[in-house]
Amino acid sequence: MIIRDTIGKFAFLILFLFASSFLFSCQNNQTNDKKAVATEKPTPKFALSQQQAKTIFDMPVHCITVEYPNKLGQSLGGDADLKPPRALRPIFYGCFDWHSSVHGYWSIIKLMKSFDNLDQDGAVRSTLNALITDENAAIEKAFFEDKNNLSFERTYGWAWLFKLQEELVTWDDADAQRWSRSLQPMVDLLRGKLLDYLPKLVYPIRSGKHDNTAFGLSLMYDYALTVEDEALADIIAEHATRLYKEDKNCDFSYEPSGSDFLSPCLEEAYLMSKVLDREAYETWLHAFLPQMYEADFQLKPAIVKDRTDGQLVHLDGLNYSRAACLYGIAHQVPALAHLRTIADEHMAFSLPNLTKEDDYMGSHWLGTFALYAITHQ
Repeated sequence: MIIRDTIGKFAFLILFLFASSFLFSCQNNQTNDKKAVATEKPTPKFALSQQQAKTIFDMPVHCITVEYPNKLGQSLGGDADLKPPRALRPIFYGCFDWHSSVHGYWSIIKLMKSFDNLDQDGAVRSTLNALITDENAAIEKAFFEDKNNLSFERTYGWAWLFKLQEELVTWDDADAQRWSRSLQPMVDLLRGKLLDYLPKLVYPIRSGKHDNTAFGLSLMYDYALTVEDEALADIIAEHATRLYKEDKNCDFSYEPSGSDFLSPCLEEAYLMSKVLDREAYETWLHAFLPQMYEADFQLKPAIVKDRTDGQLVHLDGLNYSRAACLYGIAHQVPALAHLRTIADEHMAFSLPNLTKEDDYMGSHWLGTFALYAITHQ
């Protein structure tokens, strides 16, 4: 009798342990499934079609050799500095200003890598071969060494040059590798300038335009990771953390200003998502933008009333750059998946207006920002 009871209890214990293990396994699988669903990359709503790629491609192709109108943005040291854009900047003289020319090249390269039939006759490649040479790159580099222009394009234009170089060095193409070698000395020069500048930058620049610190650091951090420049990546992360770690309660009610093309709040939030680990970032983001965690959080696309006005049309660019940040943050924080809907709304608002035939004040640069946003989905 005692033996029979003992066997029964033992069998019950075995059955209990088996059942518990089974239940735990099911729960664990359900948890893993939830994580998989939460971190699974959604299907892009604005997939880059051949037609859309051609539209964006044609915009910088049209303008990289259009010298005028041109906004030089330089400081003159004497009469000798009064030269036409193609003499001062024999590579990046088109598309109205230096930085727009640089990121126009970025758009061209990025699209040529993905759509090999965009340049079927080789005309664009031939143009790039004629422009991106060692001789021309040396002239471009010398401009940044001129004592009157040491801070020229800091940090916006610098960042786009880094982004262009990132695309070139990762393209297994003989011409692209030659172009990257030509540009590398200028990239190295600006890298050194950045390392000298950051320790002296006591306060970040929080504007919604070119000199926004967070946007520049974000693009340059991408480059550093891609080319495995650990020292550069570490320094950018160090100073981004120093500049922004104590920020709290960013107020969207002050955005945008009338000609912004960057969101100070979102650019900062996106940069910090790159330099902080997941746990630290979520803690920081809860303090910096707590409103984004609310289910009814809204951020309406910026309205553009005159696309022939070079300043007002900036707001189309804002819609794209906001979308890029919102997509990027949502990738990092699955709990904020609703940000994708807001990003989609911004894209849907401005993408229909994207055309080469649009006024030059928008067409010379907006294609890049649209492409940048599309690739962040």
